[in-house]
Order: sequence, then structure tokens, then C-alpha cells
Amino acid sequence: MTLSISLRHRMGDFRLAVDLTAPGGVTALFGRSGSGKTSVINAVAGLLRPDQARIRLGDAVLTDTAHGVFVPPHRRRMGYVFQDARLFPHLNVRSNLRYGLWCAGRRANRSLWDPVIDMLGLGPLLARRPGALSGGEKQRVAIGRALLSAPHLLLLDEPLAALDDARKAEILPYLERLRDQTDVPMLYVSHARAEITRLATTVALLDAGSVSRVGPVATILPEAPGAQITGTIAAHHPDGLSEVTVSAARLFVPTLPDAVGACIRLNYAPRDVMIATTPPGALSTLNILPATITTLQTDGTGVTVTLASGTDTLTAQVPARVAAGLTQGLPCHAILPTLLPDTGDPGLP
Repeated sequence: MTLSISLRHRMGDFRLAVDLTAPGGVTALFGRSGSGKTSVINAVAGLLRPDQARIRLGDAVLTDTAHGVFVPPHRRRMGYVFQDARLFPHLNVRSNLRYGLWCAGRRANRSLWDPVIDMLGLGPLLARRPGALSGGEKQRVAIGRALLSAPHLLLLDEPLAALDDARKAEILPYLERLRDQTDVPMLYVSHARAEITRLATTVALLDAGSVSRVGPVATILPEAPGAQITGTIAAHHPDGLSEVTVSAARLFVPTLPDAVGACIRLNYAPRDVMIATTPPGALSTLNILPATITTLQTDGTGVTVTLASGTDTLTAQVPARVAAGLTQGLPCHAILPTLLPDTGDPGLP
């Protein structure tokens, strides 16, 4: 479902002038604090009445100031997840989630209860009250409540901004599941590059109230992942590795929380993608993909090499000295680490 936004609004000396078409998937509004991201998402939610705007979701016109159309927030069928979870403190998790069903009214799909609980890992939390939850757990409950309200669009306004690094690492896999296992489009606001790189399918770059660029993550963000590979979990092995089937081969990564058969996306930084022009021998990694060089671009003392491996595109950054023998169209092998940097989570760049 496509979201179309044409928006003009003035707040004191700040002027918002945004024209944006967001396809399905996760569209991230990315930019510095004060660039207008939250104002845009509030206009979509109906929490801000713009001076001039036409906002359309699919075939439904939500705001059209030229024709006097303004659908109130509670009729827009949107789930909004704020920086703070905004759970009802006197209700336990089960009752907070049921509030989402109540908001859906006749549209409520009670068959979603178990899948949402399972996807977000909320089963052990159902009897607890918000005061006994961590920040990451509260946000998972807030996301679940929003999903159970039967939204046509999910709005997430910096949902990880108030969390420390450990809690961010806890909740990011659940956001990836949300992206990969539901068909609900998302508008995701953040100024954290790592979050956007990991989660977004489309990025809209905001600067001083205007959208300067829109496109895929790798095009808009110069430090996008070197490899963003979609695959299916084939097995969990007793030695602490999960086996993932991708378009060109199989990859091994640290044990994943998802079940066999789940679709996931793996991110690797450009510095972690190595290239071999001959079949590599014994290496301290299990991940070797057949590939073909598609482009080379010199950048100072380095060269950015783009590779095609099956249906996936990989990017490697190599020193100019070792790129001398690389040419467009050359068959090669892309070598990826088995144990990824930082937390070892295969989604982290």
C-alpha cells in the first residue's frame, strides 16, 4: 500500500515542505534532530493539521486541505509507536494488548493474537505490569498493541531513542521480524544510521524541513551495508550456528532466535566483504559465495567493488593496491565472516 504525502506547514520560523511517495515495506525518515521528521509522521497520523496538504494511503484520502478533507486520527487505522511506550500502568501486558483489539472494534482479527504474541516474544510477559518490564519489553508490548489494532500503516517515531545499547540490541531482531513477517507498511522515524541501515527498505533523507533524496538504503546512505542478503533459515546446529539458505549458496551465522523456515535479512559491512579471484583454500570462515564483479569505483586510496551473487548485490571496500587485477564481469568469490562483529547478530552491520 503506497503512502503519498504532499505537505506544507509553518511553525514559527521553521517551514515544512515535503513531497514523498512511500512504497510498501519500511520507509525511514532519516535526518538530524529538528529536520521535521516527527512533524511529518504526526501529519500522517492526523495529530498535526497542516496549513496545506494532501495525504493519501492507498485509495483513501486522509487529508486534503484544498477540498476540506481531514479524517480524524481515530479513523485513520494507523498504529503509532512513540519513543516512550505509553502503556497503561494499571493494566498488565495482556490487558494492554487487548486494548489494541478493542480499538480495532469490528475490524479486530482475534486470530492474530497468537502470531503477534509469538513474533514479539510476549508470552512470558502477559501477566506482568509495565512497571516490571524493561524498556525493550515495553516497546515490544507497544508494537504488539499497535499491530492488534488492525492498522493499515504502522508509524514508529524513534522507538529505540530512549533505550540503551543493550535494550536496542534486544528489540532490533523483533523489528526485523515485524518487517519480514507482516504485510503492514511502516513509516519509521530515526536519526540513528545503524537502525535505518538495518531495518529500512526505503530511505527519505530530510534536511531543514524538506526531502532531499529518496531511494534504497544503499543509494541514500553512504555507509550502507556491504551485503544485505535475504535468506531462509535451513537449520540450527548444536555447535552454535544457524544455517541460512540464500540465492547463491548457504551461509552460517551465530544461532538465530527464529524458527527453521523463517525468512530473515543478513547485513554485512563493506569492510567485512572480501574478494577472491581464485577458489579459496582453507579459511577461518564457512561463508564463500560465487559472485561476479559488476562495477568498480575508485575513492581516494580505496576501491568500492559491487558484486552480483545470485539475486543478491554485495559491496566490498578494498585497497587500490589489491584491486589492480579486478575487472568488470570477472567471476570471483565473495568471502563473508561466520562470526559477525559487535554482538554477533547477523542483522548488525
